[in-house]
Amino acid sequence: MSSVTPPSSGPESNQPSDAIPQPGAGNVDAWGEAELEDESLLENEEATALIGSMLVHLIIILTLALVPLRAEVDDEAVVLVSPPEYEQEKIETIDEITYSEVQQTEVGANSDAQVEMAEASAEIFSEQAEIPNPVELDPTELGQIEVNNMFEHSVAPLDKLEDLKGKVGQGTQGAKGAVDRLTFEILQSLEERPTLVVWLFDQSGSLHRQRREIRDRFERIYSELGIAKESEVEAFSKDKSDQPLLTSVIGFGSEVTLYTEDPTDDLEEIKSIVDSIEVDSTGEEKVFSAISSAAEQYKGLRRMRSGREPQRNVLFVVVTDEKGDDHNMLEASITSCRKLAIPVYVIGVPAPFGREHSLVKYVDPDPKYDQSPQWAQVDQGPETFLPERVQVGFTANFEAEPVIDSGFGPYALTRLCYETGGIYFTVHPNRNVSRKVKRGEIDAYASDLEYFFDPVAMSRYRPDYLSQKDYVNMVKSSPLRHALVNAAQMKPASGLARPKTRFVRMSEPQLVGDLTSAQQDAAKLEPTLVRMAQTLNPGMKVRDEEQSLRWKAGFDLAMGRVLAQKVRTETYNAMLAKAKRGMSFEDQKNNTWLLAPSEEISVGSKWKNEAETATELLQAVANEHKGTPWALLAKQELSVPIGWKWEESFTDLAPPAARNPGNNNNNNNVPRPAQDDKARMLKKVPKRPVPKL
Repeated sequence: MSSVTPPSSGPESNQPSDAIPQPGAGNVDAWGEAELEDESLLENEEATALIGSMLVHLIIILTLALVPLRAEVDDEAVVLVSPPEYEQEKIETIDEITYSEVQQTEVGANSDAQVEMAEASAEIFSEQAEIPNPVELDPTELGQIEVNNMFEHSVAPLDKLEDLKGKVGQGTQGAKGAVDRLTFEILQSLEERPTLVVWLFDQSGSLHRQRREIRDRFERIYSELGIAKESEVEAFSKDKSDQPLLTSVIGFGSEVTLYTEDPTDDLEEIKSIVDSIEVDSTGEEKVFSAISSAAEQYKGLRRMRSGREPQRNVLFVVVTDEKGDDHNMLEASITSCRKLAIPVYVIGVPAPFGREHSLVKYVDPDPKYDQSPQWAQVDQGPETFLPERVQVGFTANFEAEPVIDSGFGPYALTRLCYETGGIYFTVHPNRNVSRKVKRGEIDAYASDLEYFFDPVAMSRYRPDYLSQKDYVNMVKSSPLRHALVNAAQMKPASGLARPKTRFVRMSEPQLVGDLTSAQQDAAKLEPTLVRMAQTLNPGMKVRDEEQSLRWKAGFDLAMGRVLAQKVRTETYNAMLAKAKRGMSFEDQKNNTWLLAPSEEISVGSKWKNEAETATELLQAVANEHKGTPWALLAKQELSVPIGWKWEESFTDLAPPAARNPGNNNNNNNVPRPAQDDKARMLKKVPKRPVPKL
């Protein structure tokens, strides 16, 4: 706006030429009244500039207001919301945590009960389905999960604009129980609108039994659908010409195959398709690629129709017995399913406690071949993003560490269910929480498991289902968690699994040689155990500050077992050194030294203090975390004393009496029974090697 400068009153004026005139009779610089009265508003230069400026600004404001009306609307923009990201303490001095080639024990797995299904992410279970509805909020970058921060309200539909996650601790003894629960979820979805259920089947040979069980259970779903129709469920009344429930089938192995070009409601066609799924022998399971492809295939059904409502609800049901080989597609799968509000349900296997591999009992599905069981390794774990179990072997009665149910499914698939509002079902046909399951009891195609745990108790120990970035930040923010994860990625220490404890004295040099040889075996274990203890030690300073039951139990068990193994190994070495310096038998007839476990530590106060700390930690785990894998291992570690003591015995060194060669019987001429000859003539059933699973 241009400025207006009034004319000067003459040289006598002492005001500057650009001074703003002030009101009042004494103002000699003001214009005359006649001039002001004659001046028209439109002829006033200042008023003209003011009006022009106002018009320009008004045009700009109206233009900006109309821009959103012209923007294109993304019909597929259906998202689920997560709570605000919580602040993570940044510790720049801690080294970056990455995956390492951690050697994993080749056993393990989990499952739960058919009727009692635990809610692993909420203290209150609701009979309301977790079928997400479209919401209109902007998506957040990452979800937040805090261990032991349970939801105070029962699970409700996601259109309530709350961040409600799926369930991760559901379990059944078989696939039938999982399908029965899924029937409930489908019927709840039909209450809202027509629904498409997409079944994604793992094509590996080990899924033969589960595919058959699920096919037979399809009848249950459609019979329940008939009941729903008679009850005038909402989906039936909205559009009489529409098919309320449609089904599609996808298979995945090394490739992803769509078996239903168009979704169908023909039950016989669906069962026939499931029966005809070919076995993929490549050993690859591209489960996340299949999920992403399915989301792309059916995203049109989630587009908004009139009234801002999608055409159909879409549910994904994955059937697999492994963790999947394309983890690089996990985040893309989560993003696609959350954007389209598609919950993912998985009928899967339990992850072995802190392990990557499990052994599965494989029986050739073709009866023309040998039906004797074979044990094959499959990838079914671990249940966490990074290993959180320190591998130090097992010393209870010097047996191998038992196969343990983790209480949860493999991390990636379980996190997918959690983030999309679905459910992960851990299926094992031989699940028993009251006793040890013997290997001979394991059904065909099931994991080799010895111990299972109550899902209600395990719900308080849910893993952290965070993205890689959030998980690492969370671990780095805690010295205790950082120490545990680092120790868990170290080279395994087998410990004194089979120590030599019997030393026969035939001569003094011979005895010293045997003792020295045993010392060398123990000395190989000591450096790894010392490094593990040093790695874990920073967590001891903040142990009382840890609020997570899972992390507290994991750290206490790890530190307790590492210290126990360290003391047991080092005092074993020290006791052998003591024997080398010379010991006398109390009974002169004895000639054998026996090294037996003992509560007493007699070779040094340092080891005595460490043994007391180990016992205290293990006892705390056994008492405070009852009914969990940590408590089981702690009890079995405590069942063998940490120290050693020398005992003496007698060994008969006299050579055995010579056998009488005249008593050798030649049975070659004895007639063989006729049934034996007949059995030898039978054609042996051919045996095929185990395919890649």
